[in-house]
Amino acid sequence: MLFDLTGKTALVTGTSGGLGAAMAIGLAEAGASIVAISSSNSNSTVEAVRAIGGQIEQISADLSQADTLESVFERAVSCFGKIDILVNNAGIIRRAPAAEHSAKDWQDVIDLNLNSVFYLSQLAGRHMLERGSGKIINIASMLSYQGGINVPGYTASKHAVAGLTKALANEWAGRGVQINAIAPGYMTTNNTAPIVADEARFKSITDRIPAARWGTPDDLKGPVVFLASAASDYMNGHVLNVDGGWLAR
Repeated sequence: MLFDLTGKTALVTGTSGGLGAAMAIGLAEAGASIVAISSSNSNSTVEAVRAIGGQIEQISADLSQADTLESVFERAVSCFGKIDILVNNAGIIRRAPAAEHSAKDWQDVIDLNLNSVFYLSQLAGRHMLERGSGKIINIASMLSYQGGINVPGYTASKHAVAGLTKALANEWAGRGVQINAIAPGYMTTNNTAPIVADEARFKSITDRIPAARWGTPDDLKGPVVFLASAASDYMNGHVLNVDGGWLAR
């Protein structure tokens, strides 16, 4: 029963595929109703949740536009009347050497990967604090710890997400709202396709992972359900590494 999410509503961003889709499906499998936010009109996640008998509503929105987030959040609340769980997953990555990284690429990444996380957390936090309970789960990264290569904006944003997770926990944990993060390791998604296509780099990364494989989106189902459920009620400000042991080596 600790992991049962029946009666809960989860707002998940970036659900058109990959990690967001898998986490939305995992939360639905645990009993939560899902509000899925995506910049596209892809119905695959909606179809997958409904195929298992789950409840889901989809909202199409560009979360990088800060001035629209309040109305987007209000629409999300109206779907099922409340938000118990927020999963800040939406994000982009722009690859270019730091000396050539354009101002637009930098700003696009920061607007979506960091600014939207804060503003949505703020909106959800107010909603949850009024009710005295809630779970916010941010998606961090191995680049919340490391520097990466040719991704300065992404690295900066993910370091900031880890710090924001701790800052919000310090303010809200004593008022019934838990804020934690998941830091996925190397996962096979569209974002990592350029690395997978580089045979030498793909092999060097795989050789370092103790689990001897890259993760899949389904590997995040259990961790997100755990952090969304009563099983994690005494966890606050924690970044949970789901990396096959990458950081241990």
